[in-house]
Amino acid sequence: MGNTGPAELLAIWEAGLAHHGPGRALLLHRAARPESAADELLSLPVGEREADLYALRRALFGERMQIRAECGACGEAMEFDLDARDLGVRPRKRDGPLRVAEGEWTVEFRLPTVADLEAAAHAVAGAGGRAVAGAGAHAASGAGGAGDGLLGEDVGVGGSVAADGDEAAEAFMAAEGGDAVASTAAARARRALLARCLVSVHRAGQPVPADRLPVAELPEPVQRKLAEAAERADPAADVTLNVACPACGEATRAELDIASYLWAELDHWARDLLLDVHLLATAYGWSEPQILALSPLRRRYYLELCADG
Repeated sequence: MGNTGPAELLAIWEAGLAHHGPGRALLLHRAARPESAADELLSLPVGEREADLYALRRALFGERMQIRAECGACGEAMEFDLDARDLGVRPRKRDGPLRVAEGEWTVEFRLPTVADLEAAAHAVAGAGGRAVAGAGAHAASGAGGAGDGLLGEDVGVGGSVAADGDEAAEAFMAAEGGDAVASTAAARARRALLARCLVSVHRAGQPVPADRLPVAELPEPVQRKLAEAAERADPAADVTLNVACPACGEATRAELDIASYLWAELDHWARDLLLDVHLLATAYGWSEPQILALSPLRRRYYLELCADG
């Protein structure tokens, strides 16, 4: 993660206010891999980025993730904890493309990269679709971290987190459920992403130019096998929770977008920290760098003294 202290995180947060989902995800990824250039980060498999963001989240806010989701059947609010150590599995290193055979079709494709994901989302949005293709509820950040990360004891996050266009991967992995508009957008996003990742296509032993093949011509069983192979090879690219509602017992698919979740935590932490800076600067006349140099424990102690005074 490099030497990412409060001042550096505030700078990342400030820069991220001018961006949306993909831009914020890139800023967070650069914080997780400060030695990597932007082009290198964009060329990584999606699951590699997700694994880096989970590692960054653990370092900053601890291992426990509090999740909120809404039951798709009865609307009941659900809250539960996840262990971040169980998430963010890195994709296996591969020497060549993935290969799927189904009926008369044989298809080779590579894992989607972050750049592929963003391009597919933009293609869907440009075609008048919805760039975000969710299959169920979006998991939202809950009430805070476990307190054992670098910034964990200062965090308290509430509300819902809306994903901002990074979920074309979910459409590629599994386009299921949702309303008619969402399902159509999911299928369009899946086709756009798959088209970018095709390496070779053979039908009945004869080569088909992959760059001129409409993905819609691939039979649904072939597309499904491609999605399943991609999910096995890069499981962190799509973390979808299957949550049983305690009220009605029905299961709800809740998609966990770590970039949006982590940004929500960082946003809440930054706004709280700036309030602390304001209070301590007013009380003691200290500068922002002097206040940020204090440990969270000492900063909280001085704030308690201000309240007692």
